[in-house]
Amino acid sequence: MLKLCGFAASNYYNKVKLALLEKNLPFEEVLAWIGETDLSASPLGKVPYIITDAGPLCESETIVEYLEATYIQAPLLPQDPFQAGKVREIITFLELYLELTARELYAEAFFGGKVSDRVKERQRNLLDKYIPAFGRLAKFSPYIAGDSFTLADCAAVCHLPLISSCTKIIYGEDLLAGLPVKDYLKAMAERPSVQKVNAERKANTELMLSRNK
Repeated sequence: MLKLCGFAASNYYNKVKLALLEKNLPFEEVLAWIGETDLSASPLGKVPYIITDAGPLCESETIVEYLEATYIQAPLLPQDPFQAGKVREIITFLELYLELTARELYAEAFFGGKVSDRVKERQRNLLDKYIPAFGRLAKFSPYIAGDSFTLADCAAVCHLPLISSCTKIIYGEDLLAGLPVKDYLKAMAERPSVQKVNAERKANTELMLSRNK
């Protein structure tokens, strides 16, 4: 059985978990906080990573691509190569430009730290550039890449709420408000897989915060 290692407060962990649930794959969750990971499985000590019969894999996008290639049931990528490329394009924009840019602000937004005004200004300028570009790719019709739930939704469901919350806390406004993100997330929250991921994320986040006190 596949083992998913990490912790459910992590958006990248939940991206993989959502793909596993959507593909109806049996898997075991192994709790591994930062600093308690298996470095032979995840050399940088990051989560998530998975343990397969063939060995470990780390990095969320590598993992979901492996799952998609190995387990053909409930496909999360279109068969058409170009359309599959468009799904991957959205994931790349969302993670490389939006989530990783906003991540520089998480310390202050969520964990009681402090981010300099210079960093806040720099990240705001980047987000003001990147978010409209993402909006030109995302379909929201009704799913992020079109009419089917894909790997792009596994990423979007987990990343977009953090970006919205973070920017609202740091800048006093939700920088994603110009996109139909709120309606999209409301619709996705009706899926049983998303409900499960969200409930377990909330519980694990409370546990993580209590550990860090």
